[in-house]
Amino acid sequence: MKPEIERLLNEGAARLLKRASESRSLNRDSLAPRISAAVEKYLLRNDPDTPHADISKFIDEMQADDLCLIIACERGDESAWNDLVERFTATVRSAARSASANEDAAEDLVQSIWAELYGLRTRKDGKPASKLAYYSGRGSLAGWLRAVVAQLAVDVFRKQSRLVQTEEDADLDRLARDTQVGEGQPMLVGVPNPEESMSNRFAQADMQQALNTAVEELSAEDRLLVKLYYFDNLRLREAGAVLGVHEATASRRLTRIQTDLRKRVTKILVDERGWTQAETERSFAEVAQHLDTDVEAWTRSKPSTDFADSV
Repeated sequence: MKPEIERLLNEGAARLLKRASESRSLNRDSLAPRISAAVEKYLLRNDPDTPHADISKFIDEMQADDLCLIIACERGDESAWNDLVERFTATVRSAARSASANEDAAEDLVQSIWAELYGLRTRKDGKPASKLAYYSGRGSLAGWLRAVVAQLAVDVFRKQSRLVQTEEDADLDRLARDTQVGEGQPMLVGVPNPEESMSNRFAQADMQQALNTAVEELSAEDRLLVKLYYFDNLRLREAGAVLGVHEATASRRLTRIQTDLRKRVTKILVDERGWTQAETERSFAEVAQHLDTDVEAWTRSKPSTDFADSV
């Protein structure tokens, strides 16, 4: 590796450590190999002359706390392992439930995930075959873990369908990108693949289930307004007439319902599904980008049978 590139990597590793709220007693040398591998795979492999500014920017957009946590786990830090399990069990279990037909199957998948992460299997060279080595730090660890669940679910599907399974670490990275490299930094997405489609389906299922719950918690009159406006396609004036209120009142009430639903869905995803606040905001933004705006666009999208029944 060129001396100037090595210097950039070392400087970037030092900055990443400073950004981390918990460095896990790691030093620059323990981070540099992982950062180097990510830079090589995503930048230098395609363009050996990648500008130095782009390399530095790439490193500065890596997830500092998540990467330090994973590297500490790989180094056998028991405290880091405990933190990993405590912080992300809800995320793993939620994704497993979305991918499984019943609770028993979901629990089996959860156990398989932790076995993959701990590295209970061994490679031909005798070293642990842990999927933690595949986490590059490009996206959130929560999103990457959901991708691991999706990958294992795909493995089962492929075996049943007699398809060929690949073991490329890039498969997991493609799943975990969430179409974003860093905050507000869109990235190009390649041709859709089965793993990506399944991962997206799991996230959509989480959001849909959270919305179902949020709607069920509305008052009877608020649920009726949602039904009249979004599913019966009544105008606000007509919906207001059914409820015995003026059109302006119906409009204000609908705006308040949209705000309440967004807050409640966010709380469910964060508290019960293990999502991060940033992931919920990004998901709402993606819905808005492809439809109309925020919760209104979401509720205007094609509802599941359960959601339609709930209103």
